Amino acid sequence: MAKIVFAAGTSHTPMLLASDETLPRFQETDRNIKHRDKEGRPVTYGDLLEKADPKLAHMVAPENLVARQNVARTAAAHLRKAIAGARLDALIVMGDDQNESYLEDCRPAFAVYFGDTIRNAATQHQTYSHYPDWYVKNRQGFFEADQPRDYPVDAGLATHLIETLMDIGFDVASSKTLPEGDGEGHAIAYVHRHVLDPTNPVPVVPIFLNTYFPPNQPRPKRCYQFGQAVRQAVEKFPGDARVGILASGGLSHFLVDEEFDRAILKAISDKDAGFLQNLPRHKLNAGSSEILNWVALAGAAEHLDLNWFEYVPGYRTPAGTGTGLSFATLA
Repeated sequence: MAKIVFAAGTSHTPMLLASDETLPRFQETDRNIKHRDKEGRPVTYGDLLEKADPKLAHMVAPENLVARQNVARTAAAHLRKAIAGARLDALIVMGDDQNESYLEDCRPAFAVYFGDTIRNAATQHQTYSHYPDWYVKNRQGFFEADQPRDYPVDAGLATHLIETLMDIGFDVASSKTLPEGDGEGHAIAYVHRHVLDPTNPVPVVPIFLNTYFPPNQPRPKRCYQFGQAVRQAVEKFPGDARVGILASGGLSHFLVDEEFDRAILKAISDKDAGFLQNLPRHKLNAGSSEILNWVALAGAAEHLDLNWFEYVPGYRTPAGTGTGLSFATLA
């Protein structure tokens, strides 16, 4: 039978793609976006700045921003090497969709893509044209620079997952194509451009979780159960394929919550399903909702052990905004 032999998680923030020179400029955008505090209450950047630890001003000095970024860059390189060394036949990628492939007219809680290929195209960054040029250029790093590229999908495994998940009790949506003219969403695009070997990319199976948009965000317990069901489905796939699974996104952002992030990683290491299934939903808003991809990963990888992780508290402003930059492998 096929088997999930490797699992991983990675952040996918544009911050990871930033040059040393542009890191300090995230203050420009963070001042203007909507924020929530660590309890999920709407706040302004000014509110966060007023209550922030004064030590953060030193932590976001340019030289310290670069030092933490270098730790994250090294971790990202380690992850790429680990995936290349896992000798995978297919990689299931679980990530959220942010008005890319699924819009308000129909937004499924869970969806599996089963086309033969999936396109990475620079059209996706155009929705960010109202941002400063440096930010738009930075986010373009998710996508092919010159012309679209079609990446391989394991359509056979994807179709099997859809059918078997239905048998198990998950009524998943399915997509065989992307909207005309569009490319894959950021969660999958980051993996193609910055995680897999571009010269010989492993065929993927993109799975989308609606972590981001109410009212039909799957709850933590359901995400964990979904991961368990994905593993069961993989193990019913004929043959002896070596399958990997990866969570793309997270952890906390746009306000860094170190305590919560470390608790997530500890629970994955300890196989603490109860903790992960009962995460407080008020902490899973906006970018932090991508933690649910890691919850699903934990369900799918119960039989594997966390053998490496790196956590970088990606503070980038004196208000404590940024991303909990997280990387992990399980084998």
